[in-house]
Amino acid sequence: MTTNDILRRTRYAFDYNDIQMMEFFASGGMQATREQVKAWLLRDEYDGFVAATHEELATFLNGFINTKRGKKEGIQTVAEKILTNNIVLRKFKIAMNWRDEDILETLMLGDMKFSKHELSALFRKPTHTHYRLCKDQLIRKLLIGMHRRYRPTSDIEE
Repeated sequence: MTTNDILRRTRYAFDYNDIQMMEFFASGGMQATREQVKAWLLRDEYDGFVAATHEELATFLNGFINTKRGKKEGIQTVAEKILTNNIVLRKFKIAMNWRDEDILETLMLGDMKFSKHELSALFRKPTHTHYRLCKDQLIRKLLIGMHRRYRPTSDIEE
């Protein structure tokens, strides 16, 4: 999945408006204009589309965590220059204050069966022998599940 897909689907799952999206970026330490947010949320076939960088998505997700859980004391988290799907999954887990069961339930809502053992491998250190790389399909299904969980009355954007 692209960074823009994750931004777009997160916004859709929670029905956030441009102002709220801008607030997430601000909470993560970056001032984003409404025009920037709109350009990031456009599909790539439209004029005006701008690809969001990994650092911009990380800033958004850090702001999402700050808004949902509250800012932590002391030095704030620095946005990663390169994001992996494993990091994106971890940031959603932190922001939503999910336990493993919550993630598995959300994946089931997205029509993906996953075991607790498979899930724990996604949160291991990359140097661990049982580390597993999180694939795009898992993030996609998680976002579909989030949509069905937090905005169940509308149709899913595919």
